[in-house]
Amino acid sequence: MSGSVIKNVFARQIMGRNYPAISATVVTENGTVASAVCTAGISIGTHEVAFAYDGGSRWHGLGVMNAVNQVTELIAPAIIGLDAADQFLIDQTMLSIGGGDPARGIGGNAAAAVSGAVLKAGAAALGIPLYQHIGGIDAVVLPAASYGVVGGSNRYDRLKEAGAKPTYSFIAHTFDSFSEASYALWEAANAWQEFMLTTYGLSALRSSEAATTTGFVYVPPGIVQKEVELWQMMGEIIAKSGYEGRIGLQVDLAADCFYNKQTGLYENLFGPGAMTRDEVIATVREMADKYCFVSVEDPLHEDDFEGHAMITRAVDIQIVGDDLFTTNVSRVTEGIKAGACNCVLLKVNQIGTITQALEMIQLAYENGYGVMPCSSRGEGVDIVDYSVGINAGTIRESGIGSGGSRFLEIEKELGSRALYAGARGLKGSRFQSITTQAEAQQCPDANKGRQSWA
Repeated sequence: MSGSVIKNVFARQIMGRNYPAISATVVTENGTVASAVCTAGISIGTHEVAFAYDGGSRWHGLGVMNAVNQVTELIAPAIIGLDAADQFLIDQTMLSIGGGDPARGIGGNAAAAVSGAVLKAGAAALGIPLYQHIGGIDAVVLPAASYGVVGGSNRYDRLKEAGAKPTYSFIAHTFDSFSEASYALWEAANAWQEFMLTTYGLSALRSSEAATTTGFVYVPPGIVQKEVELWQMMGEIIAKSGYEGRIGLQVDLAADCFYNKQTGLYENLFGPGAMTRDEVIATVREMADKYCFVSVEDPLHEDDFEGHAMITRAVDIQIVGDDLFTTNVSRVTEGIKAGACNCVLLKVNQIGTITQALEMIQLAYENGYGVMPCSSRGEGVDIVDYSVGINAGTIRESGIGSGGSRFLEIEKELGSRALYAGARGLKGSRFQSITTQAEAQQCPDANKGRQSWA
C-alpha cells in the first residue's frame, strides 16, 4: 500500500485541440509517474462544470495557468500523503476544497486532470491495467466502435458557430470481435475517403493525437444541398464495401448549436432554412427508418427533456444525451424520469472527477441506459481503458488509430474472455434480436468490481 501513496503532484499548461489545456501529474512513493490532460470541448453544454480560466486577452482569455496554480497551491497539499489507489477519498478531498463544487473550489479542469492522473497512478502503482483497476475481473466487454468520416463545416451558411457539427461516423455493430469490426471500419472508411476525393476532390483530415482518431472529410458549401444527400452517399459506400446491415451511421447533431432561443427554431441543421421541434423529430425518425442510422446524439436543444423523450419513443435506435446530461447525476435523473434518451455520453470533465462520473454511470446502468465514452476532452487513448473498465456498449470513434490499437491489445490480453458488444451494446429495441455469437452473450454488470478502485 505504501508504494501507491502520493509523493508529489504538479501541473502545467499544454496545448490541446488548438487551445491551452491542463496536464496534471501524480508521482507515488514507488516511483510511478502518471499524467492526465483536460481540454475544453467544441460543443460545450451550459450545464457543464465551470473551468478555471485566466481571462484577459492572452489566449483569448482561455489560458489555464489559474487552474495550474490551483493544483499547486490547493490540490497538491491536500492529497499528498494519500493513497492513489483510494480514488474515492482523493476525489472527495479535492471536492471538499470547494464545498463539493469543483467550479467554486478548484475549477472543473483542474479537478478532472488530477482525478484522471490519480486513477492512472493507482493502477500503475498496483501493477494492473487501467481497465482492470476500474472494473475488476468483470471488465471484459469491448464496445461497438466507430470511425469519424464527415465533419460539419459551414455547408448551409449557418448563422452561428456550430463547431464543425454535425459529425458523422461509421459504427461497426454486427461483428464477433473487435479486430473484425476494426478491419471493416478501415475498409469502409477508406472507400468513403477515396470516393470523396475522386468525386469532389475532398481529402480527409486525420487526427493524429487523439484516441478518437478520425478521418473526417469536411464538406464545404456547394457539395450537397441537404444532409440527406450525405446520408444516401454514406449508406451506398457502406453497401459497396460489403458491410450493409453490419456497419451503420452514428451522428452527433449537437442541435443546441443550431437552436435559436428567440424563435424556438433550429436553423440550418439538416439543410437551409429553419425547422420546428416536430420537424426535427420527424427527420430523426426518417433517419432511423429509411437510412442506416443506429445512434443519434443530441437531436434537440440542451434543456428539452420532453422533446428528447418524444424522439426516444418514436424510434427504435440509440438516442444519446451529451449536452442534455453533461455527465451529471441530477440531469440524468431528470432524463430518466422523463424517458429522455436511452444512452448517456461520458465526458469526465463535464462533471469534475472520476468518482462523480462513476456515480452517474451506475445510475444510468441501474435504469437501463447505456453509456458512451468520448475522448474529446483530453483523455486520449485512456478512454479505451475507461470503456472496457465500465463495460460500455458503445464508444465515440476509437475504432482505428491509437484507440483501435489499444482495443486490440486489450482484446489479446483478455483472450477468450473478451466480448465484443456489437449490436447488443446499442440501446433501442431494434438491436435486442441480434444473435451473432458474441452479441448473444449478456454483457456483465459494468458496476461489479467497483470496490477495486473506490
